[in-house]
Amino acid sequence: MLTDKQVNLLKEKFNKSVYLNYDLSKSSWLNTGGLAKVFFKPENIAELSNFLKLLEENTKVLVIGAGSNLLIRDGGINGVVIKLGKNFSHISLLNENTIVAGAAALDKDVSSFALKNKIKNFEFLSCIPGSIGGAIRMNCGCYGEELFSLAISIQAIDKKGNLKVIPKSKIKYFYRGSDLSEDLIFLSVTLKGEKADEKYITKKISDLLQRKSEAQPSKIKTCGSTFKNPTKDPKKQAWQLIKNSDCLQLAFGDAQISPKHCNFLINKKSASSEDLEKLIYAIKEKVFDKTGIKLELELKIIGDPK
Repeated sequence: MLTDKQVNLLKEKFNKSVYLNYDLSKSSWLNTGGLAKVFFKPENIAELSNFLKLLEENTKVLVIGAGSNLLIRDGGINGVVIKLGKNFSHISLLNENTIVAGAAALDKDVSSFALKNKIKNFEFLSCIPGSIGGAIRMNCGCYGEELFSLAISIQAIDKKGNLKVIPKSKIKYFYRGSDLSEDLIFLSVTLKGEKADEKYITKKISDLLQRKSEAQPSKIKTCGSTFKNPTKDPKKQAWQLIKNSDCLQLAFGDAQISPKHCNFLINKKSASSEDLEKLIYAIKEKVFDKTGIKLELELKIIGDPK
């Protein structure tokens, strides 16, 4: 737990980058969540390292990205929340088919950069509404592709302020995750694709975006896929299990299941995080009762209950 003495010290040392009692609902696509006692937006790696070195060992530290796959509980976070800003959103070429992308860069911007430089295999990122840091943490993917299929190495900083470069060969990755420590804050990733014709890449992006538009809700408060697909069986995808378990009419206030894609939850107007979490666990219970399958969350839940 952060003491007032700690909070005052952080504000004094990093005044322009530290916000106290920050409303986290502004940082979630669901527009729900409580307050962060300390919200830190470092301007550069040096400032981030110095900030981390000043924290006491037992301080709760959470890192958030674009907030596109995040449910923040209504009680907020009695600790430090770090969000990397625009200086961490760089995208550059290392060589003709290798890209270095900062953790705050949007997935779709990395896809666009790859297109501009005629590098293929990044097309799926155009469909993922998040940032590269989150993509690393959850090994994001869609339409049969995933981030770690492109990765060469990860650049990170630990919570003691030490910089690290981790080659892909040292990482065990799997569907929607990896064995990378939760104590790491990702700074950037090096990704390798293949040179290709611009028309080919453009068409593939267009086709994928069309598939997404037809199947997924848009222009509404949502948070992407709620549950992981439990198996590779195309007949046992999360949305099918939810549909076949009579979940579609479940709702808690304005927390509802999207009529367009039932693995997407929506905040129709003024749902609380508690409403959304109740809906999540009601769905899990009904699916388990019907099928015996325990759905696992793809969405990440952080913070304290109100």
